[in-house]
Amino acid sequence: MPTKTHYRLPNSLRMGLLVAGLVGLLIGALAWFQVERERAADLEEMDRRAYVLTHQMAYSVQAALQLPDREAAAALSSSLEGYPPLLGLAVYRPDGHLLVAGKAVQEYTADLDKVVARALKEQKDITESTLTDQGRVYILASAIRAADGQPQGVLVVIQDMAQVDERVVSRRVRFGFWVSVVTLLLLTLVVTGAWLLYDRPLKRMTEWVRQLRGDDDEPELEPPAARLANENDRLANSLRTARSTQRAPAVPQTDRGWTRERLHTHIADHLHGRRLLVLSNREPYLHELQDGKTLLRTPAGGLVTALDPVLRASGGVWIAHGAGSADRMTADDQGRLAVPPDNPTYTLRRVWLSREEERGYYHGFANEGLWPLCHLAHERPVFRASNWEHYLRVNQRFAAAALEEVGTDPAVVLVQDYHLALVPRLLKDARPDLAVGLFWHIPWPNPEAFRICPWRAELLHGLLGADLIGFHLQQYCNNFLDTADRMTEARLDWDRLTVRSHDHVSRVRPFPIGVQPWSERQAPSGIRLAHQIDELRERYSLDGVRVAVGIDRIDYTKGLPERFRAVARFLEHYPRYRGQFTLVQLSTPSRTYLRRYRDHLNELESLVDTINWRFQTAAWKPIRFLVGDQDSATIHAFMRLAEIGIVSSLHDGMNLVAKEFVAARADLDGVLILSEFAGAARELSDALIFNPYDVDQFAETIQRALEMPPDERRERMKRMRRHVEEHNIYRWAADFLEALTADPDPASSTPDAA
Repeated sequence: MPTKTHYRLPNSLRMGLLVAGLVGLLIGALAWFQVERERAADLEEMDRRAYVLTHQMAYSVQAALQLPDREAAAALSSSLEGYPPLLGLAVYRPDGHLLVAGKAVQEYTADLDKVVARALKEQKDITESTLTDQGRVYILASAIRAADGQPQGVLVVIQDMAQVDERVVSRRVRFGFWVSVVTLLLLTLVVTGAWLLYDRPLKRMTEWVRQLRGDDDEPELEPPAARLANENDRLANSLRTARSTQRAPAVPQTDRGWTRERLHTHIADHLHGRRLLVLSNREPYLHELQDGKTLLRTPAGGLVTALDPVLRASGGVWIAHGAGSADRMTADDQGRLAVPPDNPTYTLRRVWLSREEERGYYHGFANEGLWPLCHLAHERPVFRASNWEHYLRVNQRFAAAALEEVGTDPAVVLVQDYHLALVPRLLKDARPDLAVGLFWHIPWPNPEAFRICPWRAELLHGLLGADLIGFHLQQYCNNFLDTADRMTEARLDWDRLTVRSHDHVSRVRPFPIGVQPWSERQAPSGIRLAHQIDELRERYSLDGVRVAVGIDRIDYTKGLPERFRAVARFLEHYPRYRGQFTLVQLSTPSRTYLRRYRDHLNELESLVDTINWRFQTAAWKPIRFLVGDQDSATIHAFMRLAEIGIVSSLHDGMNLVAKEFVAARADLDGVLILSEFAGAARELSDALIFNPYDVDQFAETIQRALEMPPDERRERMKRMRRHVEEHNIYRWAADFLEALTADPDPASSTPDAA
């Protein structure tokens, strides 16, 4: 009887089907998830538009509801019509009676009545997507309330979801097509690769075994298994040799932390008698004339906070713009004075600018141009030729002041931030022997974004005059190197992270900046701190309330509207926290000479008023928006009073507030909520990291922080404090100065290396 043979698929084909099938399922699942995510984003956008409309219409509807039906309908009818995809609006009396509706809305009244009835019964906003005879629609029913909280009526917004549904179908078809293409391509590649690397060698081995079985002599052909064994032996021998000859890695010094005294010794060892100069736009000490008296003020900002302790530790000269109304009165004829006033340790040299120069260089080119260019916060940068001329002239003046301070002596110069990007080249052209470093405190954009700047070539030429260019993150270093590679004739060495331009080599390195310990800033502690916290609780009615704190300049990159909306969404989702939770937002006005910043402040105040009006009681407000300058003792007290610190930056180079909050929590308590778009998120991984653009995720993160178990809070804070203490401002300064004053890599100095 003949033997029945069974056909088996080749191994390569079976492997290809398995791999391609699994990958196809995975890609399909990801595609489905992406479609649903984009659909959710579309719905969220509809929800946002609906809420904006209800807020815009609330006051006019509230006024109309005071009138008789006919007069109210006449007053509102013209403002209730829609435009695609908005079908229109409708207004109901508190008894559920339809007062007036847009023409396109009238055919949906049967569906609207049900949603309005729910909104009146449950006493809250109702959102619903429903299928009607005319198609799928999205409905928001929002209660209109009087000052005493009683409902006066319901405002309904109805939107057509046809475009959303069409986009979902289109995305599914598109993703399905590409999933099929990728799966078939992968199947082909895997089958071909498996045949070449597996089936064919296995077939050859089978032939060799067959040859061996038919011949007693040793075959001339070495079997694949023997070759593999030989290579295995060689690899093992190589690994053993490498392990025995490998040099033990250097162990970082952890016996003592970085302090002002240690930095002072470290700087002396590396400066070798050279003077240290720091150049920045903002000065560390500013004098204002108020009521005939001269008042000393320390400007807000991370740069001043970071560099003042460095100059105190090292001495030297800080060159900055003298912006205070009494600055000239407190300096000598050359603009010099010894600071800090209570214990002078270094010299402040003030550079005087006219109002026109300040507007063009600082307000204009730096803050209307470079600031939005470098921050991905959806703000259009503005560049004007007149502002560029002022920027160039002021950079030349700063460079001249530095050269005057240096004289003929050797020196190390630290140039700070985007205001002085041209200074490094100006200094090196005049004094090639100077060691010049520049630290860029904000993000560096990708090349496509930087290309927007009309003077990009001049800026890069100026920056590449520095011997060392520092950024907070490696990502920004990579962006800068990529920009230099695409937009200049410079030669790059990606292995050594160097750029050779005009026979000068610039090294590019990441130096994440740290903070000064609170113990060095005369912050109250013990009984004094407890007394100050009690005073703040009483002043702002925070007794028995769980507090979160935010501390920011008023700037559109800080994500303050997103923060306030997240608090509102949190109270919507978790009503049990109403009356039990308050966000205290300390905000310093910034750049109010720019209309964009004035409008932003007005927007924030209006948003806070709206949220507080919606949720507040006689004794409680969900948001305390405190606008004005706050001294460091008050900031520290609020950081200790609050159990949650919130940083919601839309884009930030580092954001030292996050590290300041961790440094303040000597009690090892508290939770840090940190935007994934702040540079600090790369270091403080034990914070609750979130996306500030996702208001629901933001609200859930607040809830998670409030309900985190005490043990987990302490462990997270302990790890973050250890990192902040080890990587403080003194270590940052030491690392930067050591890298700047170190002998350059000989390989990077030769023309062929670049």
